[in-house]
Formats: sequence, C-alpha cells, structure tokens
Amino acid sequence: MPPASHWIEPHPTGIYVRPADAWIDPSTPRERALVTHGHADHARGGHGHVWATRETLAIMALRYGTASGTAVDYGEDIRLGEVAIRYVPAGHVLGSAQIVLDHAGERVVVTGDYKRRPDPTCKPFEPVPCDIFVTEATFGLPVFRHPDTGSEIDRLLAALHANSDRCVLVGAYALGKAQRVICELRARGHHDPIYIHGAMERMCALYADFGVNLGELRPATGVPAKDMRGHIIVSPPSALNDRWSRRLPDPITAMASGWMRVRQRARQKNVELPLVISDHADWDELTDTLREVAPRETWITHGREEALLHWCMTHQMRARALALVGREDDEEEDEG
Repeated sequence: MPPASHWIEPHPTGIYVRPADAWIDPSTPRERALVTHGHADHARGGHGHVWATRETLAIMALRYGTASGTAVDYGEDIRLGEVAIRYVPAGHVLGSAQIVLDHAGERVVVTGDYKRRPDPTCKPFEPVPCDIFVTEATFGLPVFRHPDTGSEIDRLLAALHANSDRCVLVGAYALGKAQRVICELRARGHHDPIYIHGAMERMCALYADFGVNLGELRPATGVPAKDMRGHIIVSPPSALNDRWSRRLPDPITAMASGWMRVRQRARQKNVELPLVISDHADWDELTDTLREVAPRETWITHGREEALLHWCMTHQMRARALALVGREDDEEEDEG
C-alpha cells in the first residue's frame, strides 16, 4: 500500500488530491475545489467548480459570488477520478463538513475546522476512524479549556437583567458565531427581540432559510437609542468600538470568542463582558478526538501546532505540521 503522500499532497496553498485532480480548501483559485465550510480562510471565489454541502454553497454564493458548484449531502458518496469521497458533519458552522477520502485501501479525513460542543445551528461532529487525520489546532494549548456554553449565556443574561437602562452589545462574527449566540439565548428562555447590525442581516436570513429558528430579529440601524434599552444587540467585533456603537444606549460591551479566555485580549478590545464561546475544538476536544479516531498519522494544518505535535509524540502518535498559508486564527480576525 503506497503512503498517503503519494496521492495526498500538502502545499502551502492547500491540499492537492492527485488521483482526483482536486484541491481541498485552496487559498488560490483552482479548477476543482472541495470546500469544507464557508469561512474566508477556507472558501473563496474564483474556482472553476466547487463541491461542498448545499449550505456552504449558499454561503459562498452570498459572500463570494460563487456560481458553479455541486451540492454534496452529508453521507452521500461521490467519486472524483480514482477517489471515493464523502462529506460528514464537522460541527463548526452551518454546512461545515469533514471530507473523507478513500483511495488505494487508505482513508484520509480532512476536518477543516471543527468543534465537539453541541450547537443548535449545525449538525454535530461525526468521528470517522481513518489512517491519516488532518486537523486544525486553533486552540491547541492546554490553557484553552472552554467553559460550558450555557453558563456563558447565563452571564450575558444576568448582565442584561441587572442593567435594564443599558443594552448589551455582543461582538460575534457574522457567519456562525452570531447565529449560535442568538440560538443559545433562545434556548435559555430569552425570547425578546434581538437587534442586529446591518452586516449580519443577509447571513441571518440565509440561516433562517435553512430552518434555523433565530426568533424575532430587528435591524439596529435607524432605531432610537431609547428603544434598545434593556435589549441585546449583536454586531461584528469590528463594530464594538467604532462610530456605529456610539449611538447605542450606554452599551455593556461583550465579545463571544474562544480568545476571551486570554484576559489581555479582552482588555485590548475594551471588552467589559468576555464570553468564552468558541466554534473550535479546545485542547481536550482535540486530544480526545485523536484518541477516538486513532489515526496512523496526524497532520496539523494551522494553529498551535507545536503543543499538539508534542502531545502526539508523547502518546506514540506520528504527526506533522503542514504550515498552510492563509489559515488565520479566525476567531482573532472576527471569525469562528
């Protein structure tokens, strides 16, 4: 059996699947692209043809104007060239998928980004045993152990109820995090209207089109400040401290991100209420997943590669870092 490097080739701009003549999450335009999810460090416009879930194709059309694509359902088997391909849920955001590749008696799983926590906006991560597991490591340090999501939402609601003459402004990335925070609020019994920044309106409408119930949302633009007292407002993190936020009624500034575990990050962004809510696997989820999947070898695409490499070595697991370019720590750049 030939080693996977004969047919799976990591390059700085993506992973090339030679017998399928296709690239996975390429950062430059390619003729044939297999895309795991819609975040900008994994998806882009300009490809000749894209294979992705129906939800990811819709997200790419909205964000990047992608017109040519083949929708792949979760669990559906397709074949490109000599490679059998299957998409299974990754639990990251709506439509996110791991890509399972079978060729020459060998199985490779490319996770894209993933998490193991429940998320009311997307299907949960599905572990797939394999020979080579290609994983992220955004939060690949032991210090990153995310708290219970419900407890973070309870902190948000407690701040709202204790300050009825103010509002709570939550910074959350427009694809995935914003919709998750809204749904988690609904699950904790908060059914008041939630105001949203204009940059989030079309993505929230797309989520609703795919059956994600976000409850009553109202545009925050053009609304008198007094009408937003005692309400939650959701915006991109970049809007927390700009001119847009100054018209709000004495906002309590919050931010939902795994990086809020680092107090210095919260202080740098002038965040009064840091909420540790992440769409990426934390340290325990990364290492538990490796134990569960039990690959012959692990490839790490981006993040805190050194710590996860060291953990693999101490547990007698072969591993390597791929050093792909363009894979941002998307929570730091308003994402994930």
